Amino acid sequence: MKEKNILEFLERTVDRYPDQVAVDDGQIILTWKELKELSMRFGTAFSRTVKEGKPIVFLMEKSGPVLAAMYGAVYAGCFYVIINPSQPAARIRDILQVLEPSLVVTEEGNLPLLNEAGYGGGCELLKDLFQEKIQEEKLRRIRENSCGSDLLYGIFTSGSTGKPKGITVSHQAVIRFITHFTRMFEIMDQDRIANQAPFDSDVSVKDIYSSMMTGARLVLIPRKMFMTPSVLLDHLCEKKITIMTWAVSALCLLSSLKGLDYKKPETVRKILFSGEVMPEGQLKRWMEALPDTEFINLYGPSEITCNCTYYEIKKDFTEEEQIPIGIAFPNERVFLLDEEDHLVTAENPGMLGEICVTGTALALGYYANPEKTAEVFVQNPLNRRYLEPMYRTGDLGRYGEDGELYY
Repeated sequence: MKEKNILEFLERTVDRYPDQVAVDDGQIILTWKELKELSMRFGTAFSRTVKEGKPIVFLMEKSGPVLAAMYGAVYAGCFYVIINPSQPAARIRDILQVLEPSLVVTEEGNLPLLNEAGYGGGCELLKDLFQEKIQEEKLRRIRENSCGSDLLYGIFTSGSTGKPKGITVSHQAVIRFITHFTRMFEIMDQDRIANQAPFDSDVSVKDIYSSMMTGARLVLIPRKMFMTPSVLLDHLCEKKITIMTWAVSALCLLSSLKGLDYKKPETVRKILFSGEVMPEGQLKRWMEALPDTEFINLYGPSEITCNCTYYEIKKDFTEEEQIPIGIAFPNERVFLLDEEDHLVTAENPGMLGEICVTGTALALGYYANPEKTAEVFVQNPLNRRYLEPMYRTGDLGRYGEDGELYY
């Protein structure tokens, strides 16, 4: 794969579909050409104050301009970290202490929150950067210095045990994962992707970069719409959504509140879900409402770049049955190890093992946390011949009598 920087896909898509809508956040619509230009403006601004390879933090809700700012961070040779302003100040303080950023980009209404978090570094308001003059030569030089192992983004774990950990993901990992993802699930430039997840969740990575790689329209669903299922379903129908890559909890919110009795988003051709085990009863409601839609169960933690397995649902599941997590993506190997690091195979149905992953899309570890990185990013104990990094998920899996892999 010759591409080493994700922006090569953005620029290729701009060449193909310059006037096609790239992102629609409900208030602002940007074409691919406009999105690239705005990204380069922001990138020029960021390159004045932030060194290459360093983080740029965006304390903002998702929007079209925020997406351009994320790409702008990459144009500046940096990596981006999104912090949702709905997070408590104490958690924001913890994240900023890990990153030690020289720049936080935000909007005026979030400045008190940033002060409460104790941040004393550089700060810019995004609205002040729209008129920046693009320095193409400077951005070109930055690109020439880039390589595939450069960081693209950081995502922070929930931090339920101690301080949150910053998962760092490279350009190459995202390129490899999304290339397979878009091909396997046949995402095309005519598609309209409904982005449910906030930008600080890796569920959104699939939306953002599937759109970038194919030219599909990215439709950002405002968080407030999830409070009123009828408004949300009206929006999905009005925007003629074709792809939904959503968290299980978001899908269940709509189906459990009987939103599908009100209206069915019949233009949707694929629903891919992840994040937790999908209740069979809720899946049945969705499948009955949309009988011609494909449903795919995805599994994988953020440390392996979004997902490592998928299962295409071809039958109805009863309340007693569990949905398998399926087979590995082409660029991954997924297997079970017992407590003594012996391989657990399908020949031992029901035997538990830790789900472990090797392949080309592993994260680079946890930012500024070598101890935690060394605990879970390890040498594959089944391979004593050459270096093969493996991620220990900490999740337990088993093979069923049917030979399928279950979480």
